[in-house]
Formats: sequence, structure tokens, C-alpha cells
Amino acid sequence: MTRTDRNCENPIFGGGLTVRIALASATAILTLASTAAHAAGDVKAGSDAFATECAECHSLKQGKNKKGPSMFAVLGRKSASIEDFKYSEAMKSSGIVWTADQIDAYITLPKKAVPGGTMKFDGIADAKERADLIEYLSTVK
Repeated sequence: MTRTDRNCENPIFGGGLTVRIALASATAILTLASTAAHAAGDVKAGSDAFATECAECHSLKQGKNKKGPSMFAVLGRKSASIEDFKYSEAMKSSGIVWTADQIDAYITLPKKAVPGGTMKFDGIADAKERADLIEYLSTVK
């Protein structure tokens, strides 16, 4: 067996040094990317952002819709799933599950995230404000 052959032995469970370094590097990159995308936000600042950017059209109370659907327990919820709210066809067919990543993409550019959607909001450009808002929404349940 050559040195190269040993580096390719069982890469998941004790393969060669080259393979283990590659796996460790890939894991580190994915971890950093995930952490950078959603650094923990500030709940108080998120509450303020909700009041400023969202409260005119969205409620935080379960079962209370306004122009937009209630944001009560939105994280983990499937889009267009509140039975007594009239969603756009675009939102109904989007198939979105409201994870932190999906909410971030949506509130960045709603019209790009769900083309044909009816939300009349241009989005929040500031990543910190979005992270704060998402952190706040994660507490509303």
C-alpha cells in the first residue's frame, strides 16, 4: 500500500491525514458560515424593530390577524398556514417553512423572496436589524 492509498482509507472513520484535514476544513467553513448568517440578535432591539417595521400590519397575538397574518409562533410554521387569513397565490405555492434563514431572506427583499406576493413592504437592508427582529420573533410563542 502506498502513502496515497493510506490517505484514502475509510475517510469517515480514521482515514488518512489529508482526508481528515479536508473534512475538518469543510466542517469549520460550514460552521462559520452558519454563525455569520445568524449571529444572535438583541431581543429588545428586535421588539423595537417589530414596533417600527411590522406592527402596523402584523399582530403578535395568536389568532389575531391584521392586514398581514399574525406573527405568533412564526418560526417553524409553514407559510400560508393560518386558516382564516387570505394569502396570495404566490405565498400559498411558495412552500416556505419560516426558519430564521427564510425569514431573513424574506424580510431582506420580500418581493424577490416571493415574487407575486402581496406584502407591501420593501424590506430591511440592515443585517443587524433583521437579526434582532428574528431573535425577537423567536421569543413570541
